[in-house]
Amino acid sequence: MIERVTSNIYMVKIPLPQSPLKATNSYIIKGEDRNLIVDTGYNLPECKAALLQGLRELGVSLDVTDIFITHMHPDHLDLVWSLQSDSSKIYLSKPDLETVKLSDWWEENRHLFSRISGLPEDVLQEIIDRHSPRKFHQGKAPEFTTVEDGDEIKVGDCLLQCVETPGHSKGHMCLYEPEKKILICGDHVLNDITPNIALWQYEWNPLEKYLDSLDKVLGFEVERALPGHRSLIRDFKGRVMELKSHHQERLREILSLLDYHGKDAFRIASEMSWDMTYESWDQFPATQKLFATAEALSHLKYLDDKGFIDKKTLQQRMLFTKRH
Repeated sequence: MIERVTSNIYMVKIPLPQSPLKATNSYIIKGEDRNLIVDTGYNLPECKAALLQGLRELGVSLDVTDIFITHMHPDHLDLVWSLQSDSSKIYLSKPDLETVKLSDWWEENRHLFSRISGLPEDVLQEIIDRHSPRKFHQGKAPEFTTVEDGDEIKVGDCLLQCVETPGHSKGHMCLYEPEKKILICGDHVLNDITPNIALWQYEWNPLEKYLDSLDKVLGFEVERALPGHRSLIRDFKGRVMELKSHHQERLREILSLLDYHGKDAFRIASEMSWDMTYESWDQFPATQKLFATAEALSHLKYLDDKGFIDKKTLQQRMLFTKRH
């Protein structure tokens, strides 16, 4: 299904099989000489079929079309492997490109992540077996063109400014069109759900980066925000403030769950409140347990860096406690 956003910007819903997100919003921007696709979908036949159908209906040829990826998560990036043409420029931020190059990270670091998160290794192994990039990065490896904060991309009457918004990923990038007051925001700001802010390596503080990135885009004049999933956003500033409030509530909830003995992030995640259709934590699929645990860990890292909690290591597991 195609939805017209402006005179030359169109949204195509790309199905996400077996994902609670249901679809990725891919945006097609038509220009006189070249076009631009923003985000793609999984590298699966049904995703490719949906995007190619949208391109056909709009009369857009891949031979004169470039691709911009807001961030490196597979539901936005992976279709590039089978969608690219020889003439396509594929834009991605440098931090996310570095992550893409580490395609074997999970296989090599699952023991480390299990120690810092408490997530059982059998759960991690199940996720690796089902979602390894090796399964989906088939074909010629893309040649990416890296973009940085402040870079501009001209497509038709759109002059798109690259806006670095780390948090959801290390190099998450939005596109801002100041004349049209439009922000293509990937997974930085979502309307009906909250973006997953996950910590995978304890050296980084994704929640702090994310909150700073929310403050950054609050200064933009945005009449319509075009997110990576679900519906378009009209009250952009209102939604940003809701997201900021949500994470403050999350931080308070986690503080209330801590004791003086210590809990790992996996246990804390199992005790947190989640807006899910599952009746209990035991019913969560492995991937949802992973994302919930990584999100709990990002909030614990934030509280740790701010000095609100303590942490200790017991039998090679990282435990978090109330501050004595």
